[in-house]
Amino acid sequence: MIQVAQILFILSVLVILHEFGHYITAKMFKVRVEKFYLFMDAGFSLVKKKIGETEWGIGWLPLGGYVKLSGMIDESMDTEQMNAPAEPWEFRSKPAWQRLIIMLGGIIVNVILAWLIFTIMYATVGQKFISTAKIQENGLAFGEVGQKAGFKNGDKILSVDGKHQPSFNRMTLDVLLGDKVEVERNGEKVNLVLTDEMKGEIISKEGKEFVGPRTTNIKIDSVVPNSNAMKAGLKAGDNIVEVNNSKIVFFDELRDALARFKNDSVVLSVNRNNQILTIKALVTKEGTLGFVPNTRLLKDDYEVNNQLSIGQAVPAAVKESWSLLVYNVKQFKLILRPKTEAYKHVQSPIGIARRLPDTWNWEFIWNFTALFSIGLAFMNLLPIPGLDGGHALFTIVEMITGKKLSDKAAGYVQTFGMIILLTLMALTFGKDIYQLVVDKLL
Repeated sequence: MIQVAQILFILSVLVILHEFGHYITAKMFKVRVEKFYLFMDAGFSLVKKKIGETEWGIGWLPLGGYVKLSGMIDESMDTEQMNAPAEPWEFRSKPAWQRLIIMLGGIIVNVILAWLIFTIMYATVGQKFISTAKIQENGLAFGEVGQKAGFKNGDKILSVDGKHQPSFNRMTLDVLLGDKVEVERNGEKVNLVLTDEMKGEIISKEGKEFVGPRTTNIKIDSVVPNSNAMKAGLKAGDNIVEVNNSKIVFFDELRDALARFKNDSVVLSVNRNNQILTIKALVTKEGTLGFVPNTRLLKDDYEVNNQLSIGQAVPAAVKESWSLLVYNVKQFKLILRPKTEAYKHVQSPIGIARRLPDTWNWEFIWNFTALFSIGLAFMNLLPIPGLDGGHALFTIVEMITGKKLSDKAAGYVQTFGMIILLTLMALTFGKDIYQLVVDKLL
């Protein structure tokens, strides 16, 4: 329930402020606003009240929201008033440049919101990120798919497409969005090129977990009941230092060593309370023993917190907002490349909610709201009929050519755009609901 409450709160903030951007610019140019709704009121609304010329309400379907402007064909698909002569207070009677500003009002507010949130967060709790330099002091450990793509345990990523990334989380994203990765391997520089097929396999099988710190901490945190580890006599606090007389320093070495002896017995040298014990254990068919390693937490060990003044926070927030917009463009381009199959991992609010923490954390919520706000701004910039970007595109064409799209043609375009959007929403929601049901059953 906490996750649901968080996503509803975030969506409510973003939708209200996005639509307020349209509302305030419409009022600025004296366009009548007939409705202002949080969420969609298909068939009926949960709450509604008319104040002045505007009906304010909350719909029952949490799929965005809308403002209905007089004299405009929008997602409400109300074309009846378009048959009458244009009135001075209608959207269609305003100059193209005013209509363009109204269309971009929501996007502008989304960008300003992200900038404000980042500014406040940086000036109060600080600018926090996982340090690339700290996390790869001992090199990096890669999963099976990452190694198949050309990485090797112990590699240090120096740059992606010629740029060094100080934030580790961003660096892993850069690898999937970039083309050329430069790593340091045994003191030498090596260049790797990831194909779309390689990226697709990483995204589908390991995601951002394809790479992590190469930790030297191999102590056992807990032993799984009735596991091979428990049967062999391993205990919490044990530190495995050898497998079949091969020295183990890093956790990835232990993982790889066990993988070589699936369904077979191994002899472990274990440090228990500064005494070396010899223990024989059976490795499962998955290449595990059945214990939870005591690995270090990234947030505790690798986080950097830059304390910024308000004067420093303002430009840093602008830079971060722009950087996130660029990442959205790159991710969209990745989705459009079929071989990566990234389109399969597009998520609806249901999928996003499942990724949120199950405890209420204001710092996380506001940072996520800022990130999501930039994502919403980018999505609405797309020149798709039915989105703000689609309306803006036709208005810009009108400003250049001097020719306006007819109301009839605008109705057809809007209908086509809504069909596309609703189809995409149905697919993403359906996928996430299916996954939710499957996870509950398994």
